Amino acid sequence: MRELLRTLPLMCIVLLVPIIPFLFMGGQLNDWLRGLSENPPDPAATFALIVGLLATDILLPIPSSVISTLSGWQLGWLWGTLATWLGMNVGASFGFALARRYGRAFALYFSRGQDLDRIRKVSDRYGPLVLVLTRAMPVFAEASVLMAGIHQLAWRRFMPAIVTSNLGIAIAYAAFGDFAERNQWLPLALTVSVAVPIVVAGFARRWLPESTQHQVEGSTKIESH
Repeated sequence: MRELLRTLPLMCIVLLVPIIPFLFMGGQLNDWLRGLSENPPDPAATFALIVGLLATDILLPIPSSVISTLSGWQLGWLWGTLATWLGMNVGASFGFALARRYGRAFALYFSRGQDLDRIRKVSDRYGPLVLVLTRAMPVFAEASVLMAGIHQLAWRRFMPAIVTSNLGIAIAYAAFGDFAERNQWLPLALTVSVAVPIVVAGFARRWLPESTQHQVEGSTKIESH
């Protein structure tokens, strides 16, 4: 409880970060969303754009939660889910393959060493399950994928964990965006989709074990066999 009380003020500040711009620019955001609703882009182009953006999420600072929510708003929950799911799977597979090929030196370009070491300690306990446990956590989702690649996790063990967990997240965000569109409160939904992952990542950084080692050890439960 004491740890929570110490962390709560910081979490409140973090939560306000995406909300403050909405308070000052809410009118402009509403105008943009209204224009997009009245003249929506071609669904096929929207589908391809969502897949493409999410496919680069592990390499670029893409706000995946916002993109996934917008997919449900523009495409409906079914097609939004499919676009989000495909994009997330491609992105995770791409990052995993590159980390598997080039190792920790590559992973450090896209994830902090401290985050990788935290994930390494968790993976020592949970093995490939860490891929599922961190899927909804910004930063740590990417770090877990890269760490699995570093340790040469077999594709047959990597893909089921990624595909199933990504499907659950894709359904949740797309359904949320679809519901927001039907009830005309998408600006608030976008704010929530930004704020919640930030808070989750903040709590994860607070409570995930820190590692004093900065070298990847060979003895870990994430194995290739």
